[in-house]
Amino acid sequence: MKNAIETGPHTVTKRFPEGDRDRCEREWRALTLLAAHAPGLAPEPLELDAGAARPLIVMSRLPGVPLRGRPLDARQVAALATAVRQVHAAVPPNVLADVPERPGRPAELAAWIRTRAVPHVRPRVSGEVAGAVDAGLAWLDGADLDADAAPAFGPGDGNLANYLWDGTRVRVVDFEESGRSDRAFELAEITEHAAAWVEHPLEVAAFLGHCDLTAAEGVRLCACRRLLAFVWLLMLAADGAPGARNPPGTAERQAGRLAALLG
Repeated sequence: MKNAIETGPHTVTKRFPEGDRDRCEREWRALTLLAAHAPGLAPEPLELDAGAARPLIVMSRLPGVPLRGRPLDARQVAALATAVRQVHAAVPPNVLADVPERPGRPAELAAWIRTRAVPHVRPRVSGEVAGAVDAGLAWLDGADLDADAAPAFGPGDGNLANYLWDGTRVRVVDFEESGRSDRAFELAEITEHAAAWVEHPLEVAAFLGHCDLTAAEGVRLCACRRLLAFVWLLMLAADGAPGARNPPGTAERQAGRLAALLG
């Protein structure tokens, strides 16, 4: 069961699947923190009913159109980077220390790749996709994904549909997978999400050029981009049946993207 979204003139009501309190509470925590420390960047939290059969949140409705599915000009790319930087830095360190880690951190994704995704996908693929899976596994065996990284608040979803452009600035929605993270991993979530390249490719170099990464963050970003590109390859390869959500050949395109990142 998916979320149910009810949109009014000034509010949005999000109903989560039955019993799904975790995602509801993560989103409420994020909205509350951002309202306190970066007001206007995300919806204002108005009402929480985590104990309902279908937990729900009522929040303010933000103006703007999603960045996904449209070519972005230089001003929009810069505004996206500004919003992302603001989210990452919004929660003060002493407060962030008490925020739980977000789901889907690198070690968790690596375990998912090895124990679940590859055994399911590898026997079903061939050619360029199979070669990229094998190359990804060889890289993963020697990858350092546990390097120390400065904590940052992570929205947890890199889909450009969650970034709304109002003609002047970008605001952020959807914090179901949010929590304590680090900048490099969260930036990789955006650059490697299918939304950043399947339709109108994001100018990744321009976007990252606005993010002022340290040398250590640059190294970690490279590893995180490879990891998430590998995750997306496995998901897209598994999505290759008739009626799949993405155009034919998307997995092959992703295989090429992963090979370029590994190269």
